[in-house]
Amino acid sequence: MSKTAILELEGVKYEFPVTVGTENEVAINIEKLRAQTGAITLDPGYKNSGSCESAITFLDGEQGILRYRGYSIEELAEKACFLEVAYLIIFGELPKKAELEKFENDIRKHTLVNEEMKSIIDGFPKNAHPMGVLSSLTCALTAFNPGVVNVDNEEKMYEAICKIMGKFLVIATWTYRKAKGYPLNYYDNTKPYVENFLRLMFELPTEPYKINKTVLNAIDKLFILHADHEQNCSTSTVRMVGSSHAGLFASISAGVSALWGPLHGGANQAVLEMLEEIQKDGGDSDKFLAKAKDKNDPFRLMGFGHRVYKNFDPRARIIKKAADEVLAELGVNDPILSIAKSLEEKALKDEYFVSRNLYPNVDFYSGIIYRALGIPTEMFTVMFAIGRLPGWVAQWKEMRVNNEPIGRPRQVYVGEPLRSFVEMDKR
Repeated sequence: MSKTAILELEGVKYEFPVTVGTENEVAINIEKLRAQTGAITLDPGYKNSGSCESAITFLDGEQGILRYRGYSIEELAEKACFLEVAYLIIFGELPKKAELEKFENDIRKHTLVNEEMKSIIDGFPKNAHPMGVLSSLTCALTAFNPGVVNVDNEEKMYEAICKIMGKFLVIATWTYRKAKGYPLNYYDNTKPYVENFLRLMFELPTEPYKINKTVLNAIDKLFILHADHEQNCSTSTVRMVGSSHAGLFASISAGVSALWGPLHGGANQAVLEMLEEIQKDGGDSDKFLAKAKDKNDPFRLMGFGHRVYKNFDPRARIIKKAADEVLAELGVNDPILSIAKSLEEKALKDEYFVSRNLYPNVDFYSGIIYRALGIPTEMFTVMFAIGRLPGWVAQWKEMRVNNEPIGRPRQVYVGEPLRSFVEMDKR
């Protein structure tokens, strides 16, 4: 028997169907609410509104659960590589060996970026923020690939996916090279995807670049942990823009812009800026822990707690181990990282933070890793974007294949009622 919800408005009762997801999430379908009642819902930030049904990611913030296509994030981070997870998220199933090899080879066919793109990146000042450059370069890909993806043609859809997976990694690393004043590197089709990321970023023409396996493993895990996260701000933006039938590159570019905000992808950058502030003040972690506990103090301890996870961030447990391994392997002697470790150790033992479930989140540990690798803070969100790309692609693909309607939220108008125009000499 199907479930229904009853709404009573001004003495009249209305019934609305109830949808139950495979993990028993309950949603009241109000698709016909305005047509039947003349009323709409008001939900700032859409915290209680489901914009779609999705089969990609399941997230339970209360229980600290994150799964891609039914597979736990813990198992995927331990047993899979980033491209395996990307394939899973985009196409729905873990790839067989031949499928994964074909996917990687097909991505390699599209790793060469048009040389005219260099003219675009040359137009930016050296101090331009990498996320602004990345958003612009991603959108610029539409100029070199003007054809609209036929979403009903699986072959064309697959080609577009391989194209964005190949080119996005290259242009993302170019934003770093531009800022550093280094020559732009090219993808090496004889090397794996994540290894290429490290070479694209750090290889210099003056000396050979040796891959550190501990670093490679940590970056691979970080990309996996960031690959998708349900209907967050940037993902919802990609779906919203794509719902107008905008192309894949334009939709991803919009996602990059949404991710740029400090309340979203910029959170790990905010962590390092906080640590630098503590260092400049003398490096006393106890002082800033006390400030964080003082309700009258505006200081916020960045990288602790999470908007969605009310218990713990499952990704943080995974990446903490990788962060410890990277710091031990590189033997980094950095006062900023020492402050970070001190904050972590003390907060995990402090009743105030423990009782409120304010544990270090994935942004805290990812920032530590990036800092240890010498990646500047303004590049942290670009790193996030590289990992999130498969999720954006999968969400865009799902939305288009399902032929979802164009996004068009309503509003409650609270401005002036109808009034007469006032002539200039009477104002």
